[in-house]
Amino acid sequence: MIRGGAIGDFILTLPVLTALRQQFPRTHLEVLGYPHIAQLALAGGLVKRVQSIEARPMAGFFARNGELAADLKDYFSEFDVIISYLYDPDEIFKKNVGRCSHAQFITGPHRPNEKRSMHATEAFLKPLEQLAIFEPDAMPRLDIEKAFETTITTGRWLAVHPGSGSENKNWPEPKWQELLQYLARATSLNFLLAGGEAERERLNRLAEVLPPTRIRIMQSTPLPELAQWMASCIGFIGHDSGITHLAAAVGVRSLVLWGDTEEAIWRPRGREMVLLRDSNGLRSLSVPVVINHLEKLLDIGA
Repeated sequence: MIRGGAIGDFILTLPVLTALRQQFPRTHLEVLGYPHIAQLALAGGLVKRVQSIEARPMAGFFARNGELAADLKDYFSEFDVIISYLYDPDEIFKKNVGRCSHAQFITGPHRPNEKRSMHATEAFLKPLEQLAIFEPDAMPRLDIEKAFETTITTGRWLAVHPGSGSENKNWPEPKWQELLQYLARATSLNFLLAGGEAERERLNRLAEVLPPTRIRIMQSTPLPELAQWMASCIGFIGHDSGITHLAAAVGVRSLVLWGDTEEAIWRPRGREMVLLRDSNGLRSLSVPVVINHLEKLLDIGA
């Protein structure tokens, strides 16, 4: 399977790997993608190998009649089926792969068609009908070992991701501060603050309002390690982001502060996911409303 895109795009494509693994349990399955993201599938036991789509010799496959590296020609020739979710409107990549491989080449959408209002996972699964796979489980699942089991010694942890790929999807930072201060006062929770490089300063500012002995900052942490920690938490709270989709995939109870994104298409799919919206927009969502929903979801009332 070939998959580019961001963290959320990859997580929403996990059901494809699960369906392939169930349909063809003895088949060698691997991913060509961004290794820092695709390694999640390796950690979850869904694939045998991850190859980088960013390797310089790959460039020839994206050029019309490009010069194809010999080792990559051999690589593609090894496969019987290739499923690609790359953006390839002129089929340049597909044609170049066809020059060195006799594999059945199945083209999937790099993004769902938002005019159809079909959830992204279902849109990504649709091409598998060409392999006689119909109506597979559309829930992204990542079976990954926990970092720890909750005990009196470890305490209970809440995973917090206060960022996203766009400021428009973010709840205001002062409201995050107010929420975290309340939770630190009213509960015995520990706090896992997660984020990427762009959120470094925000994480540090939020950490300042929390007891230093009850926080762990995981900033730009490898995704499999972050997934293990999140799977160990009693809950998660975040925005419309790839990390929220990861929380859903590892099965942690989650409260999602949702903005204007089309819910029918992009809603995270998990066992216990609560989406919280305000009719006047995300910035109008009040701290007391968030506290109320979080306490109900996690049973952590003061």
